[in-house]
Amino acid sequence: MRLQHATWQEVEAYLAHSTGIILPIGSTEQHGPNGPIGTDSLCPEAIAWALGERHGVLIGPTQAIGMAQHHLAFPGSLTLRPSTLVAVLRDTIESLAHHGFTHVFFLNGHGGNIATVNAAFAEVLAERSLGREAAGELHLRLFNWFAGRRGRELAESLYGEAEGSHATASEVSLAWHAAPQTVRDVILSPRLAPTGSAQCDARTFRRRFPDGRMGSDPSLASAEHGARFLEAGVEDAWEAYQAFVTDR
Repeated sequence: MRLQHATWQEVEAYLAHSTGIILPIGSTEQHGPNGPIGTDSLCPEAIAWALGERHGVLIGPTQAIGMAQHHLAFPGSLTLRPSTLVAVLRDTIESLAHHGFTHVFFLNGHGGNIATVNAAFAEVLAERSLGREAAGELHLRLFNWFAGRRGRELAESLYGEAEGSHATASEVSLAWHAAPQTVRDVILSPRLAPTGSAQCDARTFRRRFPDGRMGSDPSLASAEHGARFLEAGVEDAWEAYQAFVTDR
């Protein structure tokens, strides 16, 4: 069930038997010459929606704008400041806790979000610990779909070192599967993009990575591969979610 498709009565009924929710979080940023700008949100969203359909877990709306300042030299990329994203996540989490959700599971599609999401968790938990009144039970978890065991093994078997670290063949494949209208046939030159650090400002990033890719060859991507990454992602995320809600 998707939160934005439900009525308040349906959410109330859900809370009577489950207090866990999955929230996709990603980014809106360039993904090279053949990857859609929404890749980092399309991927976790597709996995989350499949989880909702197959397992009946409630899926919240996607936080589609994340930490992407280093991509701003590429048109169409959007970013939030760290403080802005922390504030958005804090209010989102506290809204859910107010209604009785005790286990909030963020399914992430963008590595640049990790530090800020963890900072938001720390702020929420510190405020609860330091408050004068005892706060209710609340557990928070961040899971990166691209770091799941099955997904990593599949990417290694299909692409090896050509997977790279940004605008990867695996994420482009999954985005294409989730949104077939975004498939593009583009000649990449060089086939394998340069490698380096993304810890820089936007101008430096574009100078280091002229077409936006980092060590990747997404010409290897396909929607057919994307279907396999969806299955791997669903299995990885469901395993992690089950362990989370049962406190294992």
